[in-house]
Amino acid sequence: MERNNLYPIFLKTKNLQVLIVGGGFVAEEKLTFLLKSSPDACVTMVSPMFRSGTVNLSKKGNVSLVEDVYDKKYLEGKHIVVATTDIPEVNVKVWEDCRAQAKLVNVADNPPYCDFYMGGIVTKGNVKVAISTNGKSPTTAKRLRQFFEEVLPENIDDLVKNLNEFRKTIKGDFEEKVETLNEFTKGLIEKKES
Repeated sequence: MERNNLYPIFLKTKNLQVLIVGGGFVAEEKLTFLLKSSPDACVTMVSPMFRSGTVNLSKKGNVSLVEDVYDKKYLEGKHIVVATTDIPEVNVKVWEDCRAQAKLVNVADNPPYCDFYMGGIVTKGNVKVAISTNGKSPTTAKRLRQFFEEVLPENIDDLVKNLNEFRKTIKGDFEEKVETLNEFTKGLIEKKES
């Protein structure tokens, strides 16, 4: 049975430099979801043209638009790169340049050229759930995102904040604190008997 071997992480994109190569619909979609999840992300976009929606979106965040064709000089200082052009040769060139410089890269809709995927994300205050289908079905990730948006209670952020305050009052070493919190929160996942 095939399994998803991806390792999920949550990046502080405010501290990282992101490059998006392309200015079309896919680039705009990637920027939209990035800024929705991380409004303080530092993003540079390089493309000979940009959709008007991308231009408007860039004004709401820390986004620089560079009207130019891709050149590997734009990788300088970047940590994460997303290639979204409709020219496969350009996307492969971006991937090759990123591999040579040990930069994380995602070539949109081309899993063999991806170090990471931009999955579905649900955010409720401090709680964030990321969903991955291992690049197999973005539609399934979208549906799962919609499901979790419905089932996660709106007040879950209050619970997280309260548990954080409770955690600060617990005495003992790390193991004792974990055991106390585990016991205290056990009721969150226990199924009710009918």
